[in-house]
Amino acid sequence: MKKKKLNLRDIKPQSETEHHHDDGHDHNENKSGFKAYIPAIISFAMLIIGIALDYFDISFFKDWLRLGWYAVAYIPVGLPVVKEGWKSIKRGDVFTEFFLMSIATIGAFIIGEYPEGVAVMLFYAVGELFQNAAVNKAKGNIKALLDVRPKEANVFRNGDVISISPETVEIGEKIQIRVGEKIPLDGVLISEKASLNTAALTGESKPDTIIKGANVFAGSINLESVIEVEVTKEFKDSSIARILDLVQNATARKSKTELFIRQFARVYTPIVVFLAIGVTFLPYFFVDDYVFRDWLYRALIFLVISCPCALVISIPLGYFGGLGAASKNGILFKGASFLDAMTKINTLVMDKTGTVTKGVFKIKEIKAINWDEKEFMKYLMAIEEQSTHPIAKAILEYIAEGTDYEASEVSEIAGKGLKGIVNGKTVLVGNKALMTANNINVLEETETIVESIVLVSIDNAFAGYVVIADELKEDAKETITALHKVGIKNIMMLSGDKDSITQKIASELNIEKAKGGLLPEDKLNEVENLKQNPNNKIAFIGDGINDAPVLAVSNVGIAMGGLGSDVAIETADVIIQTDQPSKVVKAIKISRSTRKIVWQNIVLAFSVKVIVLILGAGGLATMWEAVFADVGVALLAILNAVRLQRMKWD
Repeated sequence: MKKKKLNLRDIKPQSETEHHHDDGHDHNENKSGFKAYIPAIISFAMLIIGIALDYFDISFFKDWLRLGWYAVAYIPVGLPVVKEGWKSIKRGDVFTEFFLMSIATIGAFIIGEYPEGVAVMLFYAVGELFQNAAVNKAKGNIKALLDVRPKEANVFRNGDVISISPETVEIGEKIQIRVGEKIPLDGVLISEKASLNTAALTGESKPDTIIKGANVFAGSINLESVIEVEVTKEFKDSSIARILDLVQNATARKSKTELFIRQFARVYTPIVVFLAIGVTFLPYFFVDDYVFRDWLYRALIFLVISCPCALVISIPLGYFGGLGAASKNGILFKGASFLDAMTKINTLVMDKTGTVTKGVFKIKEIKAINWDEKEFMKYLMAIEEQSTHPIAKAILEYIAEGTDYEASEVSEIAGKGLKGIVNGKTVLVGNKALMTANNINVLEETETIVESIVLVSIDNAFAGYVVIADELKEDAKETITALHKVGIKNIMMLSGDKDSITQKIASELNIEKAKGGLLPEDKLNEVENLKQNPNNKIAFIGDGINDAPVLAVSNVGIAMGGLGSDVAIETADVIIQTDQPSKVVKAIKISRSTRKIVWQNIVLAFSVKVIVLILGAGGLATMWEAVFADVGVALLAILNAVRLQRMKWD
């Protein structure tokens, strides 16, 4: 069934919209700001005055005057709740917290416990105000992402720069971004260099300096000088639009714990109502000195305690806090269910290229034989200028002083390399098969090199070689160490790269299991084999299109969001915006903290409610204990959930 997207532009504060829960609970419509607290302040003042008049036994404060005073004190906080209870009943949803609170407090008035009736409703109303404030704050953390949505784009059209909506800019158009402005669309930097604040996308506050030709992403802030960018993606496909879409939809995916509590509340509430009826009338048949008023009072206490507010508010708020904390740290969970799933992970499978390595070839070693290194590289670079291979690009990054050489008559020898003429000399560049075919002997040491190697001969003599390798990411080693520390012992690397290279990288990172030379279906089979053991809860980290099938089949699929392909990001359950593998450890820690707080709230709410329910049924608890069991526990649970927004997971 297709889920309706939650559009953050439609999220309104409690003053603008009713807050509906799946269990039929919808909290009071509250005005924003100080006005929301005025009814509670009036009720509180009148309650205190009434209690003082009762305490000093003022003669005129009796009978109808006393009832009228407390009734007026009750109306500001009680009337909205009674109205909501009536609306719920008309919708066919009887057993809501509004119904429970209305019956309990009106019942207290009927038996003459006026101050307690007002107090219960007052504390309930104050609790609701605090709950709404906490929920709105959590929503605010996610809504704050909307502030990074660029409002306009300065586009070059017909020789002028005009400001238009980013949604109307087309691919290939050039845009200008002034100092302090947000980049409105993804593109390629045309200017020589730029300094960007990418905190909105990555969670990293350190400015990022990039040079001409580098990719830039919507939502980044230009820090230093006016820059120009060529647009490569429409706004709907841009980084910031993708992030907003993910965050908006994340709140719609409930965790199993959250869904269970909501379903439980729908069954639990009516059961307690019928138990309260039983507490009122059944003792008549078993107790000699049965007094209806006493047992009705106990039943009313039972009703107040039974409200599941602490659970149905604080648990979603806990997951909300976890999602917000993760997004602040550059980690996007596509739903609360994946926060839960991440806590159960015990097996981590990872891709190599782009995940633990940078996915960019660099020259690792140059060995020239009977040639000056720079002279040797000029011959090699002259040939490689004719190639578009990634290895050729890495070689061309080498800086050799002096005049560059030019190659002629360059031809490609399929599967072996290139041949050409440089400075009147025949130059061969390629693999061992090319050298062997031309009867050129190479050094034996080249046989033991596992990385990509480019062999060079000049005028039919072996001239040397260049080793090209992918670089490890700076935090790759610490990631594996940290994963072991958080209890992830079973780590495996799967790669499409040569097995020898894969094994070497795995050895450097202290990963015991690794397999290279795998096709996408081979990776899928490996993960499927791991899943045959029901005890294995698998997370897979990848970044490429070829990783999408494995991301989909894993218990939790984690994609590298910066360099990762769109297909991988769409398929994954969790997205690492910074491309740092160490963020996976932080994602695990945030998930565990969230689950810990959620279960603390569940245990707190249930244990206190059960204790006070038993005391209330036995006549040992008053309405004041009932208020604590309901509103007090809800507030404690909310304060506990809010802690997630201040935690650090370094």
